[in-house]
Amino acid sequence: MRRYIEKIGTSAINKRNDIRSFFSFTGRCFKGIFSGSFMNRAVFDILVIQIYFTAYELLSLFLILSVVYGSIFIGIVLQTVKSVGLVQYLGDIIMGIVVLEMAPLITVFLMALRSSSAVNAEIAVMKANRELDALVAFKIDPVEYLFVPRIISFMLSVTILSAIFSIVVLFSGFVFTKIIFQMSAGMYTDLIARSVSIPDLAVMFFKSLAFGFLISVIPIYHGWNTKYQVTAIPVAVLRGMMSVFMSIILIEVISLVLRLTLNYL
Repeated sequence: MRRYIEKIGTSAINKRNDIRSFFSFTGRCFKGIFSGSFMNRAVFDILVIQIYFTAYELLSLFLILSVVYGSIFIGIVLQTVKSVGLVQYLGDIIMGIVVLEMAPLITVFLMALRSSSAVNAEIAVMKANRELDALVAFKIDPVEYLFVPRIISFMLSVTILSAIFSIVVLFSGFVFTKIIFQMSAGMYTDLIARSVSIPDLAVMFFKSLAFGFLISVIPIYHGWNTKYQVTAIPVAVLRGMMSVFMSIILIEVISLVLRLTLNYL
């Protein structure tokens, strides 16, 4: 019994230390972002390269997936709206469910599957090969030189791609409302304009930034804490990706509660 209690206590202490270490690392990254270190020429070049790999190389595939998934989802939603007789709430449903909720969520899942895992493995490999230690030995801060450009590129990429996904979904919505409800372009535009609000757009914007921050800083943190062993790399990637998906769910729940609170007020 005593050994069991000691095991629970040790596990709780380790978990507390991990949480404190993560928040300390997050604080360093925040400081690096707001310090303007990315304006350094070398760091800025890395930022541009990261945006290229994170967003631009994904753009063609992302547009195809946006058209396919967006069209399928909004087609199902509109057909359901028609069958249950909720046409008067059509604009609110398109904006509230499809654009403000689905667009950032699908975007961040695609980004996490493609880019977060790659960054996690990249940093873990650099740690196992002692490349990060080499930077420290030359008095180069890995947070400002390597981590901050990746975090900023993720934040910008998720925000921009979410906006693109929203535009594609809104266009698909127009096509399907034309087919299902015989709605004109003017009626559709007026419907969407009356359903959108500044607080909702603000929540979507900050949620996209939060998504981008967390799906970059979490895998970087786990890669940074990898042991000096090649066999530890898969473990770090697995832990990082599990934490990423948990953080996505957490941010989605918080944003939904915030939106409901703002609409209620």
